[in-house]
Amino acid sequence: MLGEGDVADTVVSGSGTAESDDPLQTAVWRLRSRGCWNDAAELLAPTAGAPPVAVQRAALLIERCLYTERGWAEAEDALRAAEAVARDDDERGAAACERGYLAYASTLLGVRDRADEARAALGRAAALYAPAAPGRALLDFRRGLVAQNLADSPQAARAAYRRAHAAAAARCDDLLLSFTWRHLAGLALREGELAEARHGFAESLRLREELGYLVGTAPALASLADAETGPEAARLLSEARRLFQLLGGVPTWLAAKLAAAPAA
Repeated sequence: MLGEGDVADTVVSGSGTAESDDPLQTAVWRLRSRGCWNDAAELLAPTAGAPPVAVQRAALLIERCLYTERGWAEAEDALRAAEAVARDDDERGAAACERGYLAYASTLLGVRDRADEARAALGRAAALYAPAAPGRALLDFRRGLVAQNLADSPQAARAAYRRAHAAAAARCDDLLLSFTWRHLAGLALREGELAEARHGFAESLRLREELGYLVGTAPALASLADAETGPEAARLLSEARRLFQLLGGVPTWLAAKLAAAPAA
């Protein structure tokens, strides 16, 4: 599940959300936040020879794959281009982190089993990144995803999410925080910790609404509904359904859940 002044930062943090941001990044964020990944990637195409931009462009197209289950070949081409222009270990680490995420998405969505590739690429990123590299927060989050969803290891996932959460908080990376809150809450819900789950899901939703991350708001609403009951759960699902339809059925993997939910 991009923003950055340095590569990994751009890919997650929501560059373009502040008035002081570069106008190009602001335009990219506005498109990305509404699910227009291809258009956002096209804005970056003229300068994609620069390693940070090449990684950001690949990350946008990989995120499109995860939300739409389409565009795999374009994402692979953009990622290879980013890998080809990387010049130092941090840039190679950022490209490896995206390689791991693409392989994770392919496995999770049943396109092709690339779990071993996902683990190897994320491990390579960990070895390449400098100890204080900004990209480590995103890397930790993605390693948590692999632990939770591919290895069914909630304890390892929680530890990785907590590292990512602490680093995101220290860097004021609100977009990544919206992801770590949501996934930590999901683990809490799995263990029956309803109050903790509600709090985490509510924080994730609040941050996404404040950032204007429209494409991520329907999943946040649906997650919070899982921790609620009765009319409140129905209201949240109804709002999620409205946004899902507004965005043309994105993310695709939310369709079955919203179709099965009763109307408010």
